[in-house]
Amino acid sequence: MITTILAAAAEPAAHGGENPYGLAAALEQGGIIAQSTFGILVLMSVVSFYIMFTKLFEQQKIINQAKRVRASFWQTTSLREGSAKLEKNSAYKQIVDDGLQAQEQHAKLTDPVEAHDWLHGSLARSEAMINSRLGTGLAFLATVGATAPFIGLFGTVIGIYRALIKIGAAGQASIDAVAGPVGEALIMTALGLAVAVPAVLGYNWLQRRNKSIAEELSAFSNDVLGYLASNGAVRPTVAGAAKPVAAKPVGTTTAGQTGGVQPTRS
Repeated sequence: MITTILAAAAEPAAHGGENPYGLAAALEQGGIIAQSTFGILVLMSVVSFYIMFTKLFEQQKIINQAKRVRASFWQTTSLREGSAKLEKNSAYKQIVDDGLQAQEQHAKLTDPVEAHDWLHGSLARSEAMINSRLGTGLAFLATVGATAPFIGLFGTVIGIYRALIKIGAAGQASIDAVAGPVGEALIMTALGLAVAVPAVLGYNWLQRRNKSIAEELSAFSNDVLGYLASNGAVRPTVAGAAKPVAAKPVGTTTAGQTGGVQPTRS
């Protein structure tokens, strides 16, 4: 995208001749330094967009999993049944499986540890692992956003330096002598900004989505903890789900109720 814009601005001049102040000419005149700077910026841009698209796909997958969990998971009779219905390698399946495994491990502990503390620690560790995977690659976006303008500025400084050398060699500041190096400097500045701005925007957007996903995972983990700590007695209320009918206690009928035993008079 960046190269297309710059190439469009550097179309051949009139009469079929090549533009002496275009991108190709600037890179050729700038030598290895300008070409290396341009290559680094293009590489940073390509990797940044790759990370943004892959993380967006990964986040959307977990968001879709959360919608299915809210709709049907807590309508199952047990956590194992619900876990079996979740997608393989799902983030929510990992939390449930880690919670069930922690419950089994607690029974094997020789040192007395509160079940709540043990389960809470295991579920928190599972959440942290998922959040860590979601944050993979975002540090690169932050680095690109912070350093790309300075890399472009490096190319700008080199271009201005070359322009000053040409002015000193020519003895006068003629336009044809300094137009090439100054144009190269401006191109490098524009490239640095064009690489940095999308990286910063993408980083902030993905971080905000990660925060929302982490909140959903934390709420689900808390529900799993409540279920495990109460042996299934505590579970979140699912909208639209039928409420369980409480069993009628046996032998509690009183006089006057249908089926009750009337007291005998002496």
